[in-house]
Amino acid sequence: MELLGTESGRVPKCYSMDMSTDFIPMSVFSESKQASGRVSVEGKIYHKFDMKPHNENMEEYGKLCRERTNKYMTKTRQIQVIDNDKGAHMRPMPGLIPIRPLSQNEKRKTPVKGSDTKRTRRDRGEMEDIMFKLFERQSNWTLKHLISETDQPEQFLKDLLKDLCIYNNKGSNQGTYELKPEYKRSTEEQEQEQEPPSK
Repeated sequence: MELLGTESGRVPKCYSMDMSTDFIPMSVFSESKQASGRVSVEGKIYHKFDMKPHNENMEEYGKLCRERTNKYMTKTRQIQVIDNDKGAHMRPMPGLIPIRPLSQNEKRKTPVKGSDTKRTRRDRGEMEDIMFKLFERQSNWTLKHLISETDQPEQFLKDLLKDLCIYNNKGSNQGTYELKPEYKRSTEEQEQEQEPPSK
């Protein structure tokens, strides 16, 4: 088969046509725009032909194919300088982003507490004094209440509590912290020292 016309580039003009002898079940379909995209079968294909350039054109045709592939593989990105640097064009306008319902997995995820990042750690010695005063007021505390009382990062408090307190897993005070016995004695002694002597 020979192509007619003078086409620019290195497109080969002469091709060999190979007819496949195997029966390949293929059909021709058409889509009608008038009948709102209705697809219908136009016919069946019984003979399939493959075209390949003649051997003398194979090297040129190979180069052409590589160039074509490289052309479509390279992404053309454009850099544009924006005059308006207020950033209004980057903010999503109301109604542009569709609000979708949360999936089951997203509902189960607990939100990460950002309040810890705002809390600043105090000196450890100062914090120990504060903790002893809190435990003088009340013998059992939950971690949540201690965080709200001291306004300290959760991990810092946990490390401190590990050294000073016992965590109650069972009983009526389950889920709370209380001072270790050695610290309880010292606080009781301090209380006795602070009390005025009886007359």
